[in-house]
Amino acid sequence: MSSRPSGFESSGYWYEADDSRLGSVDVLNLLRRYRAADQEMRRRTRDSMGMGETDLLALRYVLRAEREGEMLTPGMLAKLLDISTASTTVLIDRLERSGHLVRRPHPSDRRSLVVSSTTDSDAEVRATLGRMHQAMIGVADGLDQRDLGVVARFLAGMIEAMELVEPHHGAEDAPIGDIPDVSITEPRGATAADEDAARHRDGAGGDATSTEA
Repeated sequence: MSSRPSGFESSGYWYEADDSRLGSVDVLNLLRRYRAADQEMRRRTRDSMGMGETDLLALRYVLRAEREGEMLTPGMLAKLLDISTASTTVLIDRLERSGHLVRRPHPSDRRSLVVSSTTDSDAEVRATLGRMHQAMIGVADGLDQRDLGVVARFLAGMIEAMELVEPHHGAEDAPIGDIPDVSITEPRGATAADEDAARHRDGAGGDATSTEA
């Protein structure tokens, strides 16, 4: 008789579920469900704030820099987003029109500008994500030091495992079995971002994650 807890499924991974691996299968599937929940949260946040993923990511970078006492120039933001300077200009223009970002003179370089958040954008992000962040902190606070150490080692190991994946080409590198979904939701390459910027150039809406952050 299987000892698998109800509600756990083993589909989506390339190894067979058996009594000796039930625990690892369950944990990996929970991790997959967490990724799916994170992607859905990002979608709801974009819908709530009326912006695409690249826009939301840019706003997050600006808010993080401000919390850390740093300044972001348009060029620095372009590098973080991995998009062209032209696309970054269009993006900042769009977020200025929506009231989320402003350009300010650089305090020590007259030739440069600084991208800053508005009071309203900071309050909007806090109102949209604050409850979720508090709930997540509550879950982590509920663990003792030993459990926190176990979780930290597990997540660090998962990060290292994901970084082992390298692109392969050719028939000899055909995938074996069912490979788990490793969708990436962070910034896309310059070409995709440029297309997103073009769609938004006239202030039109859109979702930068249409092919998450």
